Amino acid sequence: MSTEAPTKSAKLITPEARLSFPSLFVPRAPMEGSAGEPKYSCVLIFPKDADLSALKAAASAAVKEKWGDKKPANLRSPFRDGNEKELDGYKDCVFINISSKQKPGVVDENVQPIIDASAIYAGCYVRASVRAYAYDTNGNRGVAFGLNNIQKTRDGDAFGGGPSRAEDDFAAVAGAKAAPARPNATGDFEEPF
Repeated sequence: MSTEAPTKSAKLITPEARLSFPSLFVPRAPMEGSAGEPKYSCVLIFPKDADLSALKAAASAAVKEKWGDKKPANLRSPFRDGNEKELDGYKDCVFINISSKQKPGVVDENVQPIIDASAIYAGCYVRASVRAYAYDTNGNRGVAFGLNNIQKTRDGDAFGGGPSRAEDDFAAVAGAKAAPARPNATGDFEEPF
């Protein structure tokens, strides 16, 4: 295993992208059988015609900084073809995975902190502050993007339709005791019917 620190590039702001597999408030553990620490991460999905030239230039600069003019064979690219995934929102797109060991800042379109994790979900639109870096670990060589911060730019259709409400999934259990009185919107207690 290499203990070499990844090379650092300039901070970049991505074009607007759809968010997928967000783990921005609680770090995600590595896949079973994989080594490593939990990380904050997400996937950014860009339309095929998005201008990714600044990201591609940063990735190329990270390769040159790490290996000079001797680019290794079979170098892993951070840019992936969405058609290799059979998931909502990926068809005819390009995606990148971004991650960090440090918790990212998450803000809304007015640059106000987002505290409620449900406000930023798979399918909403975001921009990210990232840095490209080259890596050489356990025989794997490539370029990746480190996650700094995320800005939600607007809502979008949740991938997979979003979660259902518990009240819509279940019916009352036959023979169950009546629910206790609960306060209504004005704070008065109502008896259940």
